[in-house]
Amino acid sequence: MRQEAPCPTRQAMDELDVAFPQAERTGPPGGRYATELFTDGVGALTVFRPVRSPRDHGRIEVVDLPAADLAVTVHAGPHDDIDVSYGRLGDWVVSHALGIDGPVHETYLAGPRDNGDARRWRTEIGWPVFRLTPG
Repeated sequence: MRQEAPCPTRQAMDELDVAFPQAERTGPPGGRYATELFTDGVGALTVFRPVRSPRDHGRIEVVDLPAADLAVTVHAGPHDDIDVSYGRLGDWVVSHALGIDGPVHETYLAGPRDNGDARRWRTEIGWPVFRLTPG
Protein backbone atom coordinates (compact mmCIF):
# COMPACT_ATOMS: atom_id res chain seq x y z
CA MET A 1 0.00 0.00 0.00
CA ARG A 2 1.41 3.38 -1.03
CA GLN A 3 1.13 6.22 1.46
CA GLU A 4 1.33 9.84 0.32
CA ALA A 5 3.84 12.18 1.92
CA PRO A 6 2.30 14.75 4.26
CA CYS A 7 1.45 18.05 2.57
CA PRO A 8 3.46 20.88 4.23
CA THR A 9 0.68 23.41 3.56
CA ARG A 10 -1.95 21.16 5.13
CA GLN A 11 0.29 20.50 8.14
CA ALA A 12 0.85 24.24 8.62
CA MET A 13 -2.89 24.93 8.36
CA ASP A 14 -3.55 22.21 10.95
CA GLU A 15 -1.11 23.91 13.32
CA LEU A 16 -2.76 27.29 12.78
CA ASP A 17 -6.21 25.79 13.38
CA VAL A 18 -5.09 24.31 16.70
CA ALA A 19 -3.34 27.49 17.86
CA PHE A 20 -6.16 29.84 16.80
CA PRO A 21 -9.69 28.49 17.31
CA GLN A 22 -12.59 29.78 15.19
CA ALA A 23 -13.46 32.65 17.58
CA GLU A 24 -9.96 34.16 17.16
CA ARG A 25 -9.95 34.15 13.34
CA THR A 26 -10.70 37.33 11.41
CA GLY A 27 -10.45 36.15 7.81
CA PRO A 28 -9.73 33.24 5.52
CA PRO A 29 -6.35 31.53 5.55
CA GLY A 30 -3.88 31.94 2.74
CA GLY A 31 -0.42 31.36 1.45
CA ARG A 32 2.38 33.16 -0.34
CA TYR A 33 4.43 30.98 -2.64
CA ALA A 34 7.82 31.87 -4.10
CA THR A 35 8.07 31.62 -7.89
CA GLU A 36 10.84 29.02 -7.45
CA LEU A 37 8.29 26.57 -6.05
CA PHE A 38 6.65 26.52 -9.47
CA THR A 39 9.78 26.76 -11.63
CA ASP A 40 12.25 24.64 -9.62
CA GLY A 41 10.02 22.62 -7.29
CA VAL A 42 11.80 24.11 -4.26
CA GLY A 43 11.26 27.49 -2.63
CA ALA A 44 9.87 29.46 0.26
CA LEU A 45 6.24 29.46 1.29
CA THR A 46 4.36 31.24 4.03
CA VAL A 47 1.00 29.96 5.21
CA PHE A 48 -1.05 32.39 7.27
CA ARG A 49 -4.32 33.05 9.01
CA PRO A 50 -5.50 36.51 10.10
CA VAL A 51 -6.35 36.49 13.82
CA ARG A 52 -7.44 38.95 16.53
CA SER A 53 -4.45 38.48 18.83
CA PRO A 54 -1.40 37.18 16.96
CA ARG A 55 1.18 35.31 19.03
CA ASP A 56 4.06 32.95 18.44
CA HIS A 57 3.15 29.34 19.13
CA GLY A 58 5.48 26.41 18.37
CA ARG A 59 6.56 26.82 14.74
CA ILE A 60 4.10 29.69 14.26
CA GLU A 61 5.62 33.17 14.01
CA VAL A 62 3.82 36.49 13.98
CA VAL A 63 4.45 38.30 10.71
CA ASP A 64 3.20 41.49 9.12
CA LEU A 65 2.57 40.76 5.48
CA PRO A 66 3.41 43.72 3.25
CA ALA A 67 0.75 45.15 0.99
CA ALA A 68 1.00 44.08 -2.65
CA ASP A 69 -0.60 45.05 -5.94
CA LEU A 70 -2.05 41.91 -7.50
CA ALA A 71 -3.88 40.74 -10.59
CA VAL A 72 -6.51 38.43 -9.14
CA THR A 73 -8.69 35.57 -10.31
CA VAL A 74 -10.80 33.07 -8.40
CA HIS A 75 -10.41 29.37 -9.09
CA ALA A 76 -13.71 27.55 -8.54
CA GLY A 77 -13.73 23.89 -7.58
CA PRO A 78 -11.16 21.27 -6.64
CA HIS A 79 -7.45 21.98 -6.89
CA ASP A 80 -6.85 19.19 -9.42
CA ASP A 81 -6.91 21.74 -12.24
CA ILE A 82 -5.88 24.93 -10.41
CA ASP A 83 -2.88 25.07 -12.76
CA VAL A 84 -5.33 26.07 -15.53
CA SER A 85 -6.42 29.13 -13.54
CA TYR A 86 -2.77 29.95 -12.80
CA GLY A 87 -1.97 29.65 -16.50
CA ARG A 88 -4.80 31.95 -17.56
CA LEU A 89 -3.88 34.57 -14.98
CA GLY A 90 -0.19 34.31 -15.86
CA ASP A 91 -0.96 34.70 -19.57
CA TRP A 92 -3.00 37.83 -18.84
CA VAL A 93 -0.24 39.34 -16.69
CA VAL A 94 2.42 38.59 -19.33
CA SER A 95 0.31 39.87 -22.23
CA HIS A 96 -0.22 43.16 -20.38
CA ALA A 97 3.48 43.39 -19.40
CA LEU A 98 2.61 43.94 -15.76
CA GLY A 99 4.41 41.11 -13.97
CA ILE A 100 6.98 41.78 -11.25
CA ASP A 101 9.05 39.52 -9.03
CA GLY A 102 7.35 38.45 -5.86
CA PRO A 103 5.43 35.59 -4.34
CA VAL A 104 2.12 34.40 -5.74
CA HIS A 105 -0.70 34.79 -3.24
CA GLU A 106 -3.52 32.39 -2.52
CA THR A 107 -6.49 33.05 -0.27
CA TYR A 108 -8.64 30.06 0.55
CA LEU A 109 -12.12 31.61 0.47
CA ALA A 110 -13.72 28.17 0.80
CA GLY A 111 -11.88 24.88 0.84
CA PRO A 112 -11.71 21.42 2.35
CA ARG A 113 -11.74 22.88 5.87
CA ASP A 114 -15.05 24.60 5.10
CA ASN A 115 -16.90 22.22 2.82
CA GLY A 116 -16.54 18.58 1.83
CA ASP A 117 -18.02 19.32 -1.60
CA ALA A 118 -14.99 20.28 -3.72
CA ARG A 119 -17.29 21.89 -6.30
CA ARG A 120 -17.93 24.66 -3.75
CA TRP A 121 -14.27 25.45 -3.06
CA ARG A 122 -13.01 28.91 -4.02
CA THR A 123 -9.33 29.87 -4.13
CA GLU A 124 -8.34 33.45 -4.88
CA ILE A 125 -5.05 33.61 -6.78
CA GLY A 126 -3.09 36.87 -6.76
CA TRP A 127 -0.17 37.53 -9.12
CA PRO A 128 2.16 40.44 -8.23
CA VAL A 129 1.93 43.27 -10.75
CA PHE A 130 3.30 46.74 -11.37
CA ARG A 131 0.92 49.49 -10.24
CA LEU A 132 -0.09 51.77 -13.11
CA THR A 133 -2.02 54.43 -11.20
CA PRO A 134 -1.23 56.26 -7.96
CA GLY A 135 -2.63 54.53 -4.91
